[in-house]
Amino acid sequence: MSTIKAEYDQAVARITAPGAPFELEQATIDGVSYRVYRNAPRNLARIHAEALAHGEREFLVYEGERWSFAALLGQGARIAHALGDGLGIRPGDRVAIAMRNYPEWMSAFVGITTLGAVAVPLNSWGQARELAFALEDSGARAVFCDRQRAGLLAAHLAQSALPAIVARPGDGTLPAGTQSLDSFIAAHTDTTLPCADVDPEAPALMMYTSGTTGAPKGALSTQRAVCQSILNFECQAMASAMINPEAIGAMMRKGYPPTQMLTVPLFHVSGCHAVFLCALRAGRRIVMMYKWDVAKALELIERERVTAISAAPAMLQELLESPLFAQTDVSSLGGIGGGGAATPPRTARLLMERIPDAYPGAGWGLTETNSNGSACTGRPFREKPGSAGFLHPTVELSVRDDEGNECAPGTPGRLWVKTPTLVSGYWNRPDATAREFRDGWFDSGDIGYLDADGYLFLSDRAKDMVIRGGENIYPAEIEAALLEFDGVDEVAAFGVPDEALGEQLAVVVHRTPGARFDAEDLRRFASGQLAHFKVPHYVQVRDEHLPRNASGKILKKDIRAGFIATL
Repeated sequence: MSTIKAEYDQAVARITAPGAPFELEQATIDGVSYRVYRNAPRNLARIHAEALAHGEREFLVYEGERWSFAALLGQGARIAHALGDGLGIRPGDRVAIAMRNYPEWMSAFVGITTLGAVAVPLNSWGQARELAFALEDSGARAVFCDRQRAGLLAAHLAQSALPAIVARPGDGTLPAGTQSLDSFIAAHTDTTLPCADVDPEAPALMMYTSGTTGAPKGALSTQRAVCQSILNFECQAMASAMINPEAIGAMMRKGYPPTQMLTVPLFHVSGCHAVFLCALRAGRRIVMMYKWDVAKALELIERERVTAISAAPAMLQELLESPLFAQTDVSSLGGIGGGGAATPPRTARLLMERIPDAYPGAGWGLTETNSNGSACTGRPFREKPGSAGFLHPTVELSVRDDEGNECAPGTPGRLWVKTPTLVSGYWNRPDATAREFRDGWFDSGDIGYLDADGYLFLSDRAKDMVIRGGENIYPAEIEAALLEFDGVDEVAAFGVPDEALGEQLAVVVHRTPGARFDAEDLRRFASGQLAHFKVPHYVQVRDEHLPRNASGKILKKDIRAGFIATL
């Protein structure tokens, strides 16, 4: 075993021992025994209430605005009172959030979950039909949105009469049936958070994840699962700090208060859990970007003295390779992490060359595990930069073959995960829940292995999924959408390697006899049906049928291999 892994294990053992800050114990949940943090908060309402202790300290910097902990939590409290008293929202009711990164995303989340209602963050990059599907499927009783999403949903809101509250409405008339956030909370001036003692096993969060069938699935998390996830991040961070004293000391000597840049969407577990909720609980400052822009990011790093940034590897590579990088004072930066995809060797090399005293990291997690899985920070990253690191303290891993048998050590197999941070299942999808969850274990769909030193390596994906710049794209969803185009009757969607983004989406379609369209026509159609990151980068139109096997299944593997050979 690596000496670094042995040191890490010893650090974890010290801080999770009886009486230690992250004491672990065994607990039975739905008949399954898990390792859990004994002192984890009971629910999200406790996390929000405890964050009030940070008071008037600066919590959030956004486009020139500065929000204290008290200001954001106070707005969250007013939202909670307005939801409960004005709309009759009760524990267990679903309330959606459909907006880009705004401070009001955070305050809406606080208001919803403080009541014990279920927050349903929607992918704000989605088109109208995708957003409407999630609202209908979740049975949301209200939705918080920004002006753009309100416009996209106008027809659906008018038809469904779903209450919609619009943050930052701007000038002009709002769509019928909607109201501004200011008017929604105007009559509710109480900034005291409600004292809802929600049961740890009550639902707290539903995040939609695309499925291999093409229909997105609502992954439902309990209060306990989310709170245990936050403790896992904290425990792993402390253990990593203990084995990286030089790097931590170097960051502390710079004298800058911990400030994390939020570059990823809040509707992802990485943005919501690893950045927002962890910072809220820890009293850490966040500099939030509305959307990624490398020049803006560098400007903010210099002006706000950002000390940590986590982003998709493609974003980090763009940052490090920008001609503006050398012209910017990035001396405050210490913690730099990549997530959502494996860190390419080129990115890891650039990171360590451009910021020699960096505290680099990478990790692996899923929506279904509330972003928990493994992490690789500091010395472990430098020792094996291509790995996903060491398992989080409450995560158990089983590497299995397709028949469910344990693989020999070091042999790649399907990664099954067991942790108290697992979602309880998929909303209204007992078939998918039964297929992917078994006796407390979840089939991640990823292929990987643990090496002799205890590092996790991801070698492939069992699921037919494309990861473009950290965003998951499921080909079945793309194929279903493009089959709606007049003149298309066969579609094969797949990923092809891309140096900058990891993968790009490609589609090959069969054009029916007499149909008149080209690749650009298909892209324009896709742009109106799908989120922009799901619009195919490569489109090939064929007049001959796509190859199939004896059972009639399209031979996607052969099509992909042939397509890549032409690039």
